Amino acid sequence: MINKYKNFIRGLSVNNIGKTGVIIVTTVFITFLIFEVAHTLGLIRNAYLGLITYLAFPLLFVVGLILIPIGWRIYQKEQGKSTRELLNEQFEASDIQTKFAGSRLFRTIVALTVLNVIILSIAGARMLHFMDSAYFCGTACHTVMNPEWVTYQQSPHARVPCIECHVGEGVDALIASKLNGVRQMYLAAFNLYHRPIPTPVHTLRPARETCEHCHWPEKFYGQRLQRHVRYAMDSLSTPCYTTLNIKIDAGGPGRENGAHWHVSQTNQVAYTSVDDKRERLVLLKARQADGSIKTYFNKSLLEFEKAAKGEDERIMDCVDCHNRATHIYRDAEDIVDEFIRRGELDRGLPFLKEQALAALTAGYRSPEAAQNGIRNQIVNFYQQHYPSVAIEKSRELDRVVEILQNTHATNRHYHMRIEWGTYPSHVGHKKKLGCFRCHNADFKSENGEVIKHNCTMCHSILALDSAEPYQFLEQAKEDAPDRPMHEYLQKEFLESIFSE
Repeated sequence: MINKYKNFIRGLSVNNIGKTGVIIVTTVFITFLIFEVAHTLGLIRNAYLGLITYLAFPLLFVVGLILIPIGWRIYQKEQGKSTRELLNEQFEASDIQTKFAGSRLFRTIVALTVLNVIILSIAGARMLHFMDSAYFCGTACHTVMNPEWVTYQQSPHARVPCIECHVGEGVDALIASKLNGVRQMYLAAFNLYHRPIPTPVHTLRPARETCEHCHWPEKFYGQRLQRHVRYAMDSLSTPCYTTLNIKIDAGGPGRENGAHWHVSQTNQVAYTSVDDKRERLVLLKARQADGSIKTYFNKSLLEFEKAAKGEDERIMDCVDCHNRATHIYRDAEDIVDEFIRRGELDRGLPFLKEQALAALTAGYRSPEAAQNGIRNQIVNFYQQHYPSVAIEKSRELDRVVEILQNTHATNRHYHMRIEWGTYPSHVGHKKKLGCFRCHNADFKSENGEVIKHNCTMCHSILALDSAEPYQFLEQAKEDAPDRPMHEYLQKEFLESIFSE
């Protein structure tokens, strides 16, 4: 059997081109099997080796197969003989003798062709499966995608494959994603990509085809209590509370409130923005209950009004508010407050909030400088101002340093120029973004009607930067300057929960 295979290979290797083809095919085939076994056993996890296994090897395999007939054709022209004469010279008579199912040579070529098709099909399927994995997306282009990979692994969607949101379903979506992948490979290879990666991603499929596979407006109902704790910059890191009862409804007949009103099937909001960031909105169109469309213009952006009429409109969906649902870069102060609230940072340390925030947001020039600077900021402060605390709570200080260093490494990526606040979230209404892009007094219809921006449309307020987490549920003091607001918010909350 081995001798027959050697004779077959020798017959194909009629010149250097044919020999090269045979060597490439044989080497790639054996190496592919070795790599595939290693991948299956989990011995290889490197994305670059995966690219070689499922992309480079199949291409080399095809090149080798093509070189063999090319070499044979060139040899035939050089010898000036017919194919039959060359076959008689290169192979034994028993190999080319014609029988009922063809000659042995013919059967061998057919069998190898079928085997090649199977190998290429398996490699192609494995390549598509590997390239659709989150591990490949996050690590193949390490420099570019590393920040997204780091934040993805700590997000609420860490178990959702990237393709669920970035590709979607259908052959057209698959083809479009692979073509876009080729463009991205080109940009990465020639160092032409943007730093940081611009957002939002305009190639995402509509949310109804992605997000709403798991979340859908018909299930948005009821209320949800959220308590936010903010700590002061004083020596005690004194807490103050903002407690909200979120109305998560999507609205419905006769109901025009609820945080998810915009994505209800019965409602539709279209908008035009000044630029691709979708942060400064110029024109809004809201479908009314009777099917008519009401148009609002942002009077603070009148210079863009005329241009907006000719721009492409976007139908508002989930990602217009939940724009950082997965790759979440958090605000530095929010992170510190959250760690203190959970007890991971010891609030017994004097001026903990102030020093932790200062350590996180200092202008470091590199990751190494940040790691050293954070430690120096925390350790030096307590050694200089509270030496007894530095000794007694040295373990707690080490924990503070470790948490802050890890937090900084997760949210600040120097090679991609990602700083604090580079990717703001539009959930809520910080810094005049989020809800306030639309819900403000500047948006007016032609008859002067203003878009509603009453706070209680989407949430009841039980405390607002208050000393107690449920201050507005308590009895208002007679002489309190905020008594009218206190009583109004208390009444609104009670009416909202009893109207359910």
